[in-house]
Amino acid sequence: MTASQDLITIARTWLAEDPDPTTRAELQAILDAGDMSELGERFGTRLEFGTAGLRGVIGAGPNRMNRSLVRRVTAGLARYLLAEARDAAGRGVVVGYDGRRMSREFAEDTASVLAGAGIRVHRFQDVATTPLTAYAVTALDAAAGIVVTASHNPPEYNGYKVYWENGAQIIPPHDAGISKAIDRVGTLDSIDRVEPDDARAAELVLPVPDSVGEDYFRSVLDLQLHTDTPREFPIVYTPLHGVGGASVAEVFSRAGYTGFQIVPQQAEPDGEFPTVNFPNPEEPGAMDLARDLAATAGADLILANDPDADRLAVVVRDTDGALQPLTGNQIGTLLAHYLLTQGDTGGDRLVCTTIVSSGILHAMADKFGVAYG
Repeated sequence: MTASQDLITIARTWLAEDPDPTTRAELQAILDAGDMSELGERFGTRLEFGTAGLRGVIGAGPNRMNRSLVRRVTAGLARYLLAEARDAAGRGVVVGYDGRRMSREFAEDTASVLAGAGIRVHRFQDVATTPLTAYAVTALDAAAGIVVTASHNPPEYNGYKVYWENGAQIIPPHDAGISKAIDRVGTLDSIDRVEPDDARAAELVLPVPDSVGEDYFRSVLDLQLHTDTPREFPIVYTPLHGVGGASVAEVFSRAGYTGFQIVPQQAEPDGEFPTVNFPNPEEPGAMDLARDLAATAGADLILANDPDADRLAVVVRDTDGALQPLTGNQIGTLLAHYLLTQGDTGGDRLVCTTIVSSGILHAMADKFGVAYG
């Protein structure tokens, strides 16, 4: 059998199992056209699972994001959790999702496979930010968390992030262990699933309690060092068609910021991201509507999140009156200096950074006599 015949056989096997009529039709069209280059690109490998989970273009085949792949990945993850995580079945897994194409369907498939493995699911009933989903993992003492999102990638992408019981993204050796478990998953038909209505009736899939969101808001507000500062100045915010709008607006409202304004064209979740070419606040042009609103409102501060709200961008007005974006290093430096000068002055303070960040935090830690790592 030739390599081309092997690819066709693999693709036809995938086609026969695919639960999604859209990707079935897509793959059938590729087979009918005899497009071996496209088959090789889609079936020559699968999306790599790593510490950031999975991310790829939506479409048919193991090298794309689709319902078949999500079911296989979840089956492998379920087996790994049952083997490696304390009482994974009883503690369960939190499942959240963003507003991208297919996110709700991927979350539903994820929940049905986890339930089929006997693992309880705590599922958000509507879109949720990545930080809130990660918070829910620790708040509910869950064994893990899953967020269906492609973060700041273009609209044709989706993805699958995994969080461990500490609410942080997985690190080695969990990533490699989960990837190996995925590779051992057999046919799609061999994966046990529980349909959504049956899973809810058996209490294998439970809604994340509203109290988790309330506790999250209180925890965020408790981070304020000063609550008596002026709060009447204008602030412009954009979630860039992502899921951060409602949560961020709620926090600013509860904190008493009366001048908070959301860019109306980008306020609601929309997986097509119609007003931006690339839904990353750091990309040129992504903040144009926010800048326009800031000019109208006379705002000196613009805040933005990426679509799943785990990335922050800041734009401030300089002494010449021009709006200037801050780099990630600048934002981190300002936050660290504020906390070191205005926060707790205990002797056990620690400044942490990453290998790709500026070394200025090390110098600041030395200056203020705090540990650095």
